[in-house]
Amino acid sequence: MYRDHTKVVQIGDRKIGGGNPVLIQSMTNTRTDDVDATVRQILELEAAGCEIIRCAVPDMAAAEALTEIKKQIHIPLVADIHFDYRLAIAAIEHGADKIRINPGNIGSTDRIRAVVNAAKERNIPIRVGVNSGSLEKELVEKYGGVTAEGLVESALDKVKIIEDMGYDNLVISIKSSDVLMCARAHELIAQRTDHPLHVGITEAGTLYSGNIKSAVGLGIILYQGIGDTIRVSLTGAPLEEIKSAKRILKTLGLRKGGVEVVSCPTCGRTRIDLIGLANKVESMVQDIPLDIKVAVMGCVVNGPGEAKEADIGIAGGVGVGLLIKKGEIVKKVPEDQLLETLREELLHWNE
Repeated sequence: MYRDHTKVVQIGDRKIGGGNPVLIQSMTNTRTDDVDATVRQILELEAAGCEIIRCAVPDMAAAEALTEIKKQIHIPLVADIHFDYRLAIAAIEHGADKIRINPGNIGSTDRIRAVVNAAKERNIPIRVGVNSGSLEKELVEKYGGVTAEGLVESALDKVKIIEDMGYDNLVISIKSSDVLMCARAHELIAQRTDHPLHVGITEAGTLYSGNIKSAVGLGIILYQGIGDTIRVSLTGAPLEEIKSAKRILKTLGLRKGGVEVVSCPTCGRTRIDLIGLANKVESMVQDIPLDIKVAVMGCVVNGPGEAKEADIGIAGGVGVGLLIKKGEIVKKVPEDQLLETLREELLHWNE
């Protein structure tokens, strides 16, 4: 397992690498210099399960806002920097727990060294980020296009620049919107470095297509034991990124806790609004702190049998439904009482 052997990196009060749990990241989409809006969004993301948050720092006002933002949040804050090395230094001075840079667009060696020295003074990790969209021209030519091999070479070249300056408190990210290229790049780089890896499918797309691409890509990578932090990059509300990331980690057995809802597809025997019911159940259980499986079944024919592997379930009939525990029918209730009956059972689960 690659992630068991990566270096441990401290980000604020959290640790990644070295077999520590894979942590969930997201990024704010507010103006960072709007402290109230940014803090409000971060607190919402915290409540949903976000464990590291990244903010864009496009100007000095954003860098200076980090001091006040930090006072009001409870998770590590990463400053996302492009182009201007002075913003990276200012972000560090204003309390960033980690900075994200691409040394390729920061500028001269002296400017990179200035950033590294500022990070070294406070022992702040640097995330070295490389994206397929900004791969250097010479590497595109060398490999005959944008390739996994080119991404890896680019990332390791940039890591070496910083290591040669005497600093190795680093996290690497190599991202592509091409799922298979991204997976291959992670397979290659995991064999060549012990720095922790931040994993994501960049520019994955909208809520629908982005979730599918992210689930496939992150699933391939994480299942191989690669990856220490993740972000599901969606064109949508950051809150949706957290929900998706939690589900991906739980599906892969990398995260426990929370109610898991399983539901059957509809068929000709379905006589209730199964789609609506399953969605209501999924929403209802979001804030219930149980580590159990709940089944939502569409008919009373196969419902009890299909729900056997679940801790509790409901199955719909004609005007009525069944409450099922461990595959055994407990009671029959009117259809319009199914949801509330299930809710009461869950709220009193440990009594």
